[in-house]
Amino acid sequence: MTKAHAILMVLALLCSACAAPSLRYKKEINRLVAAEEFNAAVNQLEEKQKKFYKEKDAALFLLDKAALLHDAQQPAQSDAAFSSAQQVINQLYAKSVTGALGTLLINDLTTPYYAAPYENALTFFYRGMNFLQQKDLQGALVEARKAVFYLDHLRGSKASGYTDDAFVQYFASLVFESGGRRDDARISRTNALNAYQKNGWPVPDFPVPANAGKMGEILIFHYNGLLPLLKSQTFQVAWDRLLIWASSPGEGESVNPQVQNAIMAGLSGRAVTVAYPVLEEQPYVIRGSFITSDGVFMQPTQKVQDNAALTKQYLEERLPTLLFRLATRAVLKQVAAVQARHAAAQASSDDTVGELAGMFVSFLGALTETADTRQWFTLPAEVRLARVFVPAGTHEIKLWFKDGYGNIVGGHSFGPVEVRAGERIFLHYRTAK
Repeated sequence: MTKAHAILMVLALLCSACAAPSLRYKKEINRLVAAEEFNAAVNQLEEKQKKFYKEKDAALFLLDKAALLHDAQQPAQSDAAFSSAQQVINQLYAKSVTGALGTLLINDLTTPYYAAPYENALTFFYRGMNFLQQKDLQGALVEARKAVFYLDHLRGSKASGYTDDAFVQYFASLVFESGGRRDDARISRTNALNAYQKNGWPVPDFPVPANAGKMGEILIFHYNGLLPLLKSQTFQVAWDRLLIWASSPGEGESVNPQVQNAIMAGLSGRAVTVAYPVLEEQPYVIRGSFITSDGVFMQPTQKVQDNAALTKQYLEERLPTLLFRLATRAVLKQVAAVQARHAAAQASSDDTVGELAGMFVSFLGALTETADTRQWFTLPAEVRLARVFVPAGTHEIKLWFKDGYGNIVGGHSFGPVEVRAGERIFLHYRTAK
Protein backbone atom coordinates (compact mmCIF):
# COMPACT_ATOMS: atom_id res chain seq x y z
CA MET A 1 0.00 0.00 0.00
CA THR A 2 1.38 3.42 -0.92
CA LYS A 3 2.27 6.30 1.36
CA ALA A 4 -0.85 8.15 0.22
CA HIS A 5 -3.04 5.30 1.44
CA ALA A 6 -1.25 5.22 4.78
CA ILE A 7 -1.81 8.96 5.15
CA LEU A 8 -5.50 8.48 4.44
CA MET A 9 -5.77 5.86 7.17
CA VAL A 10 -3.89 7.93 9.73
CA LEU A 11 -5.98 10.96 8.95
CA ALA A 12 -9.12 8.90 9.28
CA LEU A 13 -8.13 8.04 12.83
CA LEU A 14 -7.90 11.76 13.49
CA CYS A 15 -11.29 12.59 11.98
CA SER A 16 -12.78 12.93 15.47
CA ALA A 17 -10.70 16.11 15.77
CA CYS A 18 -12.68 17.57 12.86
CA ALA A 19 -15.96 17.99 14.75
CA ALA A 20 -18.07 21.10 14.36
CA PRO A 21 -20.92 22.45 16.50
CA SER A 22 -23.73 19.98 15.85
CA LEU A 23 -27.23 20.93 14.79
CA ARG A 24 -28.56 19.68 18.12
CA TYR A 25 -26.04 21.78 20.04
CA LYS A 26 -26.90 24.92 18.05
CA LYS A 27 -30.58 24.38 18.78
CA GLU A 28 -29.85 23.98 22.51
CA ILE A 29 -28.11 27.35 22.54
CA ASN A 30 -30.94 28.87 20.50
CA ARG A 31 -33.51 27.67 23.06
CA LEU A 32 -31.61 29.51 25.78
CA VAL A 33 -31.42 32.63 23.62
CA ALA A 34 -35.16 32.45 22.91
CA ALA A 35 -35.74 32.28 26.67
CA GLU A 36 -33.45 35.33 27.04
CA GLU A 37 -31.13 33.29 29.25
CA PHE A 38 -28.02 34.72 27.65
CA ASN A 39 -25.64 34.08 30.55
CA ALA A 40 -26.75 30.44 30.65
CA ALA A 41 -26.06 30.25 26.91
CA VAL A 42 -22.54 31.59 27.48
CA ASN A 43 -21.97 28.99 30.20
CA GLN A 44 -23.19 26.21 27.90
CA LEU A 45 -20.89 27.47 25.16
CA GLU A 46 -17.88 27.37 27.46
CA GLU A 47 -18.76 23.92 28.81
CA LYS A 48 -18.89 22.47 25.28
CA GLN A 49 -15.88 24.38 23.92
CA LYS A 50 -13.49 21.42 23.92
CA LYS A 51 -16.08 19.15 22.29
CA PHE A 52 -17.21 21.39 19.45
CA TYR A 53 -14.53 24.07 19.02
CA LYS A 54 -11.00 22.92 18.24
CA GLU A 55 -7.94 25.17 18.19
CA LYS A 56 -8.50 25.89 14.50
CA ASP A 57 -12.01 27.10 15.39
CA ALA A 58 -10.81 29.76 17.83
CA ALA A 59 -12.35 32.62 15.82
CA LEU A 60 -15.72 30.85 15.64
CA PHE A 61 -15.86 30.20 19.38
CA LEU A 62 -14.97 33.82 20.16
CA LEU A 63 -17.60 35.14 17.74
CA ASP A 64 -20.34 32.92 19.16
CA LYS A 65 -19.39 33.87 22.72
CA ALA A 66 -18.96 37.59 22.04
CA ALA A 67 -22.43 37.94 20.50
CA LEU A 68 -24.05 36.20 23.48
CA LEU A 69 -22.19 38.44 25.94
CA HIS A 70 -23.37 41.45 23.93
CA ASP A 71 -26.96 40.18 24.13
CA ALA A 72 -26.46 39.75 27.88
CA GLN A 73 -25.64 43.48 28.14
CA GLN A 74 -22.02 42.81 29.11
CA PRO A 75 -20.23 45.20 26.73
CA ALA A 76 -16.74 45.04 28.26
CA GLN A 77 -16.60 41.24 28.26
CA SER A 78 -18.16 41.09 24.81
CA ASP A 79 -15.66 43.56 23.40
CA ALA A 80 -12.73 41.59 24.83
CA ALA A 81 -13.98 38.49 23.00
CA PHE A 82 -14.59 40.41 19.77
CA SER A 83 -11.13 41.97 19.98
CA SER A 84 -9.57 38.51 20.27
CA ALA A 85 -11.73 37.24 17.42
CA GLN A 86 -10.59 40.07 15.15
CA GLN A 87 -6.96 39.28 15.97
CA VAL A 88 -7.42 35.62 15.06
CA ILE A 89 -9.27 36.52 11.85
CA ASN A 90 -6.53 38.95 10.82
CA GLN A 91 -3.79 36.41 11.55
CA LEU A 92 -5.53 33.75 9.46
CA TYR A 93 -5.98 36.03 6.46
CA ALA A 94 -2.38 37.20 6.72
CA LYS A 95 -1.22 33.62 6.13
CA SER A 96 -1.59 31.51 3.04
CA VAL A 97 -4.38 28.96 3.19
CA THR A 98 -2.77 25.62 4.07
CA GLY A 99 -4.04 22.19 4.97
CA ALA A 100 -4.92 21.30 1.37
CA LEU A 101 -3.97 17.65 1.87
CA GLY A 102 -6.38 17.23 4.76
CA THR A 103 -9.08 19.14 2.88
CA LEU A 104 -8.83 16.78 -0.09
CA LEU A 105 -8.42 13.52 1.81
CA ILE A 106 -10.78 14.08 4.75
CA ASN A 107 -13.14 17.09 4.60
CA ASP A 108 -13.24 20.88 4.77
CA LEU A 109 -13.28 20.76 8.59
CA THR A 110 -9.52 20.18 8.58
CA THR A 111 -8.94 23.86 7.77
CA PRO A 112 -9.22 26.78 10.23
CA TYR A 113 -12.51 28.62 10.42
CA TYR A 114 -12.31 31.59 8.08
CA ALA A 115 -15.04 34.08 8.95
CA ALA A 116 -17.34 34.95 6.07
CA PRO A 117 -16.90 38.54 4.81
CA TYR A 118 -20.28 39.60 6.21
CA GLU A 119 -19.35 38.06 9.57
CA ASN A 120 -16.08 39.97 9.58
CA ALA A 121 -17.90 43.22 8.81
CA LEU A 122 -20.36 42.68 11.66
CA THR A 123 -17.55 42.48 14.23
CA PHE A 124 -17.00 46.20 13.70
CA PHE A 125 -20.68 46.92 14.33
CA TYR A 126 -20.76 44.87 17.52
CA ARG A 127 -17.58 46.42 18.88
CA GLY A 128 -18.87 49.88 18.00
CA MET A 129 -22.09 49.20 19.91
CA ASN A 130 -20.13 47.85 22.87
CA PHE A 131 -18.09 51.06 23.01
CA LEU A 132 -21.19 53.22 22.72
CA GLN A 133 -22.85 51.29 25.54
CA GLN A 134 -19.82 52.21 27.66
CA LYS A 135 -20.05 55.90 26.60
CA ASP A 136 -16.81 55.57 24.61
CA LEU A 137 -17.51 57.41 21.35
CA GLN A 138 -13.82 57.44 20.37
CA GLY A 139 -13.66 53.66 20.56
CA ALA A 140 -16.77 53.44 18.38
CA LEU A 141 -15.21 55.85 15.87
CA VAL A 142 -12.16 53.59 15.60
CA GLU A 143 -14.41 50.61 14.77
CA ALA A 144 -16.34 52.69 12.24
CA ARG A 145 -13.10 53.65 10.48
CA LYS A 146 -11.94 50.03 10.51
CA ALA A 147 -15.30 48.95 9.07
CA VAL A 148 -15.23 51.33 6.09
CA PHE A 149 -11.57 50.49 5.42
CA TYR A 150 -12.42 46.79 5.32
CA LEU A 151 -15.47 47.34 3.12
CA ASP A 152 -13.54 49.65 0.77
CA HIS A 153 -10.99 46.86 0.30
CA LEU A 154 -13.78 44.33 -0.24
CA ARG A 155 -15.39 46.43 -2.96
CA GLY A 156 -12.03 46.73 -4.68
CA SER A 157 -11.31 43.00 -4.55
CA LYS A 158 -14.70 41.54 -5.57
CA ALA A 159 -16.79 42.27 -8.62
CA SER A 160 -19.93 40.37 -7.63
CA GLY A 161 -21.75 38.86 -4.70
CA TYR A 162 -21.22 40.37 -1.26
CA THR A 163 -19.06 43.41 -1.98
CA ASP A 164 -20.35 45.82 0.66
CA ASP A 165 -22.48 45.80 3.79
CA ALA A 166 -25.34 48.30 3.71
CA PHE A 167 -26.10 48.02 7.42
CA VAL A 168 -22.53 48.34 8.66
CA GLN A 169 -22.03 51.35 6.37
CA TYR A 170 -25.25 52.91 7.71
CA PHE A 171 -24.16 52.31 11.30
CA ALA A 172 -20.73 53.79 10.56
CA SER A 173 -22.42 56.91 9.16
CA LEU A 174 -24.37 57.33 12.42
CA VAL A 175 -21.20 57.01 14.48
CA PHE A 176 -19.34 59.48 12.25
CA GLU A 177 -22.23 61.93 12.63
CA SER A 178 -22.11 61.54 16.41
CA GLY A 179 -18.38 62.29 16.31
CA GLY A 180 -18.81 65.36 14.09
CA ARG A 181 -17.12 63.71 11.08
CA ARG A 182 -19.63 64.94 8.49
CA ASP A 183 -17.67 64.07 5.35
CA ASP A 184 -17.03 60.50 6.51
CA ALA A 185 -20.69 60.21 7.48
CA ARG A 186 -21.82 61.40 4.05
CA ILE A 187 -19.57 58.90 2.23
CA SER A 188 -20.67 55.97 4.41
CA ARG A 189 -24.33 56.92 4.05
CA THR A 190 -23.97 57.04 0.25
CA ASN A 191 -22.26 53.63 0.26
CA ALA A 192 -25.03 52.28 2.49
CA LEU A 193 -27.80 53.49 0.18
CA ASN A 194 -26.01 52.05 -2.85
CA ALA A 195 -25.60 48.69 -1.12
CA TYR A 196 -29.27 48.59 -0.03
CA GLN A 197 -30.36 49.27 -3.58
CA LYS A 198 -27.96 46.69 -5.02
CA ASN A 199 -29.39 44.00 -2.73
CA GLY A 200 -32.93 45.04 -3.53
CA TRP A 201 -33.59 45.76 0.14
CA PRO A 202 -35.76 48.68 1.35
CA VAL A 203 -33.73 51.79 2.05
CA PRO A 204 -34.13 52.93 5.69
CA ASP A 205 -36.32 56.03 5.89
CA PHE A 206 -36.37 57.72 9.27
CA PRO A 207 -38.00 61.16 9.50
CA VAL A 208 -35.82 63.79 11.16
CA PRO A 209 -37.73 66.73 12.66
CA ALA A 210 -36.70 70.28 11.80
CA ASN A 211 -35.80 71.01 15.42
CA ALA A 212 -33.81 67.76 15.86
CA GLY A 213 -30.80 69.69 17.16
CA LYS A 214 -32.83 70.85 20.17
CA MET A 215 -34.06 67.34 20.94
CA GLY A 216 -32.45 64.10 22.02
CA GLU A 217 -32.28 61.08 19.73
CA ILE A 218 -32.62 57.48 20.90
CA LEU A 219 -31.69 54.69 18.50
CA ILE A 220 -33.13 51.28 19.35
CA PHE A 221 -31.57 48.26 17.62
CA HIS A 222 -33.81 45.22 17.79
CA TYR A 223 -31.88 42.01 17.07
CA ASN A 224 -34.51 39.46 16.12
CA GLY A 225 -34.95 35.88 15.03
CA LEU A 226 -32.76 32.86 14.45
CA LEU A 227 -30.40 32.24 11.55
CA PRO A 228 -30.96 29.26 9.27
CA LEU A 229 -28.59 26.58 10.55
CA LEU A 230 -26.11 24.69 8.44
CA LYS A 231 -26.33 20.91 8.59
CA SER A 232 -24.58 18.11 6.71
CA GLN A 233 -26.69 16.23 4.20
CA THR A 234 -25.56 13.22 2.22
CA PHE A 235 -26.77 12.45 -1.27
CA GLN A 236 -25.78 10.26 -4.17
CA VAL A 237 -24.37 11.67 -7.36
CA ALA A 238 -23.57 9.86 -10.59
CA TRP A 239 -19.88 9.30 -11.29
CA ASP A 240 -19.94 11.24 -14.55
CA ARG A 241 -21.51 14.24 -12.79
CA LEU A 242 -18.89 13.99 -10.05
CA LEU A 243 -16.09 14.07 -12.60
CA ILE A 244 -17.56 17.21 -14.18
CA TRP A 245 -17.56 18.96 -10.80
CA ALA A 246 -14.04 17.73 -10.00
CA SER A 247 -12.75 19.15 -13.29
CA SER A 248 -14.35 22.58 -12.72
CA PRO A 249 -12.24 24.31 -10.06
CA GLY A 250 -13.55 27.31 -8.18
CA GLU A 251 -11.59 30.49 -7.62
CA GLY A 252 -8.10 29.75 -6.29
CA GLU A 253 -8.43 25.97 -6.84
CA SER A 254 -6.64 23.65 -9.26
CA VAL A 255 -7.40 20.14 -10.52
CA ASN A 256 -5.39 17.38 -8.83
CA PRO A 257 -3.30 15.23 -11.26
CA GLN A 258 -4.86 12.04 -9.86
CA VAL A 259 -8.29 13.48 -10.57
CA GLN A 260 -7.24 14.19 -14.15
CA ASN A 261 -6.12 10.58 -14.50
CA ALA A 262 -9.43 9.39 -13.07
CA ILE A 263 -11.31 11.52 -15.55
CA MET A 264 -9.31 10.05 -18.42
CA ALA A 265 -9.72 6.48 -17.14
CA GLY A 266 -13.40 6.74 -16.23
CA LEU A 267 -12.90 4.69 -13.07
CA SER A 268 -16.49 3.77 -12.33
CA GLY A 269 -20.04 4.28 -13.47
CA ARG A 270 -21.48 3.86 -10.01
CA ALA A 271 -23.16 6.56 -7.95
CA VAL A 272 -21.05 8.03 -5.16
CA THR A 273 -22.29 9.28 -1.78
CA VAL A 274 -21.08 12.75 -0.82
CA ALA A 275 -21.85 15.23 1.96
CA TYR A 276 -22.95 18.79 1.34
CA PRO A 277 -23.96 21.67 3.66
CA VAL A 278 -27.60 22.74 3.51
CA LEU A 279 -29.57 25.32 5.50
CA GLU A 280 -32.43 24.47 7.82
CA GLU A 281 -34.81 27.32 8.63
CA GLN A 282 -35.41 27.96 12.34
CA PRO A 283 -38.91 29.04 13.41
CA TYR A 284 -39.55 32.19 15.41
CA VAL A 285 -42.75 34.11 16.12
CA ILE A 286 -41.71 37.77 16.42
CA ARG A 287 -41.79 39.45 13.01
CA GLY A 288 -41.88 43.15 13.83
CA SER A 289 -41.70 45.70 16.60
CA PHE A 290 -42.49 49.30 17.50
CA ILE A 291 -41.42 51.91 20.04
CA THR A 292 -43.34 53.86 22.66
CA SER A 293 -42.02 56.76 24.71
CA ASP A 294 -43.83 57.53 27.96
CA GLY A 295 -46.68 55.34 26.74
CA VAL A 296 -47.06 57.17 23.42
CA PHE A 297 -46.55 55.36 20.12
CA MET A 298 -43.50 56.74 18.32
CA GLN A 299 -42.70 54.59 15.28
CA PRO A 300 -42.29 51.00 14.05
CA THR A 301 -38.82 49.56 13.65
CA GLN A 302 -37.47 49.03 10.15
CA LYS A 303 -35.41 46.07 8.99
CA VAL A 304 -31.91 47.38 8.30
CA GLN A 305 -30.00 44.10 8.12
CA ASP A 306 -30.97 40.64 6.86
CA ASN A 307 -28.38 38.21 8.20
CA ALA A 308 -30.50 35.24 7.14
CA ALA A 309 -30.35 36.40 3.53
CA LEU A 310 -26.61 36.98 3.77
CA THR A 311 -26.11 33.47 5.16
CA LYS A 312 -27.92 32.01 2.15
CA GLN A 313 -26.07 34.30 -0.27
CA TYR A 314 -22.69 33.27 1.14
CA LEU A 315 -23.51 29.58 0.77
CA GLU A 316 -24.55 30.18 -2.85
CA GLU A 317 -21.33 32.10 -3.54
CA ARG A 318 -19.27 29.20 -2.22
CA LEU A 319 -21.23 26.60 -4.20
CA PRO A 320 -18.75 26.17 -7.10
CA THR A 321 -15.81 25.72 -4.72
CA LEU A 322 -17.78 23.39 -2.42
CA LEU A 323 -18.83 21.18 -5.32
CA PHE A 324 -15.29 21.10 -6.68
CA ARG A 325 -13.81 20.10 -3.33
CA LEU A 326 -16.36 17.44 -2.45
CA ALA A 327 -16.09 15.96 -5.94
CA THR A 328 -12.29 15.98 -5.80
CA ARG A 329 -12.34 14.25 -2.42
CA ALA A 330 -14.75 11.61 -3.66
CA VAL A 331 -12.65 10.93 -6.75
CA LEU A 332 -9.40 10.70 -4.76
CA LYS A 333 -11.01 8.38 -2.23
CA GLN A 334 -12.25 6.20 -5.08
CA VAL A 335 -8.76 6.23 -6.61
CA ALA A 336 -7.28 5.22 -3.24
CA ALA A 337 -9.78 2.37 -2.89
CA VAL A 338 -9.04 1.04 -6.39
CA GLN A 339 -5.28 1.28 -5.88
CA ALA A 340 -5.53 -0.38 -2.46
CA ARG A 341 -7.54 -3.23 -3.95
CA HIS A 342 -5.01 -3.81 -6.73
CA ALA A 343 -1.98 -3.52 -4.40
CA ALA A 344 -3.41 -5.91 -1.80
CA ALA A 345 -4.48 -8.43 -4.45
CA GLN A 346 -1.02 -8.43 -6.03
CA ALA A 347 0.80 -8.65 -2.69
CA SER A 348 -1.31 -11.57 -1.47
CA SER A 349 -2.11 -13.19 -4.82
CA ASP A 350 -5.67 -13.30 -3.56
CA ASP A 351 -8.44 -11.22 -5.12
CA THR A 352 -10.54 -11.61 -1.96
CA VAL A 353 -7.87 -9.83 0.09
CA GLY A 354 -7.82 -7.11 -2.54
CA GLU A 355 -11.56 -6.66 -2.35
CA LEU A 356 -11.40 -6.42 1.46
CA ALA A 357 -8.61 -3.83 1.26
CA GLY A 358 -10.59 -1.78 -1.23
CA MET A 359 -13.71 -2.00 0.92
CA PHE A 360 -11.71 -0.90 3.98
CA VAL A 361 -10.29 2.18 2.26
CA SER A 362 -13.75 3.02 0.88
CA PHE A 363 -15.15 2.69 4.40
CA LEU A 364 -12.54 5.10 5.74
CA GLY A 365 -13.36 7.54 2.96
CA ALA A 366 -17.07 7.44 3.79
CA LEU A 367 -16.34 7.72 7.51
CA THR A 368 -14.41 10.94 7.10
CA GLU A 369 -16.82 12.59 4.65
CA THR A 370 -18.93 15.28 6.28
CA ALA A 371 -19.85 18.80 5.25
CA ASP A 372 -18.41 21.89 6.86
CA THR A 373 -21.33 23.25 8.88
CA ARG A 374 -19.43 25.85 10.87
CA GLN A 375 -21.09 29.27 11.03
CA TRP A 376 -21.44 32.21 13.43
CA PHE A 377 -24.83 30.91 14.46
CA THR A 378 -25.47 33.20 17.47
CA LEU A 379 -26.17 36.09 15.11
CA PRO A 380 -29.81 37.21 14.85
CA ALA A 381 -31.70 36.59 11.62
CA GLU A 382 -32.33 40.31 11.25
CA VAL A 383 -31.59 43.68 12.79
CA ARG A 384 -34.40 46.22 13.08
CA LEU A 385 -33.94 49.89 13.96
CA ALA A 386 -35.97 52.85 15.16
CA ARG A 387 -34.70 56.43 15.49
CA VAL A 388 -36.80 58.27 18.04
CA PHE A 389 -36.51 62.02 18.68
CA VAL A 390 -37.75 63.17 22.10
CA PRO A 391 -37.50 66.35 24.18
CA ALA A 392 -34.47 66.56 26.46
CA GLY A 393 -35.14 64.81 29.76
CA THR A 394 -35.96 61.35 31.08
CA HIS A 395 -38.29 59.06 29.16
CA GLU A 396 -39.74 55.58 29.56
CA ILE A 397 -38.72 53.81 26.35
CA LYS A 398 -40.37 50.49 25.50
CA LEU A 399 -39.87 48.07 22.63
CA TRP A 400 -42.99 46.08 21.73
CA PHE A 401 -42.96 42.85 19.71
CA LYS A 402 -45.49 41.74 17.08
CA ASP A 403 -46.11 38.44 15.35
CA GLY A 404 -46.70 38.01 11.64
CA TYR A 405 -50.37 38.90 12.07
CA GLY A 406 -49.67 42.20 13.86
CA ASN A 407 -50.57 40.91 17.33
CA ILE A 408 -48.52 42.18 20.27
CA VAL A 409 -46.70 39.17 21.76
CA GLY A 410 -44.47 40.86 24.34
CA GLY A 411 -42.33 43.85 25.09
CA HIS A 412 -39.23 45.14 26.82
CA SER A 413 -38.73 48.28 28.89
CA PHE A 414 -35.37 50.00 28.76
CA GLY A 415 -36.39 51.82 31.94
CA PRO A 416 -35.92 55.54 32.43
CA VAL A 417 -33.65 56.80 29.65
CA GLU A 418 -32.11 60.23 30.12
CA VAL A 419 -31.11 62.16 27.02
CA ARG A 420 -29.81 65.70 26.57
CA ALA A 421 -30.54 68.11 23.72
CA GLY A 422 -28.40 67.19 20.72
CA GLU A 423 -27.37 63.88 22.29
CA ARG A 424 -27.69 60.51 20.57
CA ILE A 425 -28.13 57.32 22.62
CA PHE A 426 -27.77 53.78 21.25
CA LEU A 427 -29.81 50.93 22.80
CA HIS A 428 -30.20 47.29 21.77
CA TYR A 429 -32.22 44.23 22.65
CA ARG A 430 -32.28 40.61 21.43
CA THR A 431 -35.31 38.40 20.80
CA ALA A 432 -35.53 34.92 19.31
CA LYS A 433 -39.02 33.73 20.29
